[in-house]
Amino acid sequence: MSLRSHPSGVHAMQVIIEKRGGGAWLRIPETVVAATSIEIGQSVDVREENGRIIIEPIRASAYDLGVMLADMKPETFPEEVDFGARIGNEVW
Repeated sequence: MSLRSHPSGVHAMQVIIEKRGGGAWLRIPETVVAATSIEIGQSVDVREENGRIIIEPIRASAYDLGVMLADMKPETFPEEVDFGARIGNEVW
């Protein structure tokens, strides 16, 4: 890897794409990982746009329980399912 100036004015790292298993492998420099708040083990979206490789972190959606409960209407509730007689110490 080598540090170089990018035409956009930011510093960029030049890396080499290697073959690992059945695909290509790319080492992402720590500075890039830190700047993008990507965590090791996190899922990312990888796609091609106009001949460029785009890697974006997949962020978990924030859920609002109040909004979710407000959307619940009796007509959308699932039907009750009979699982049979009690077998253990279930509480009904």
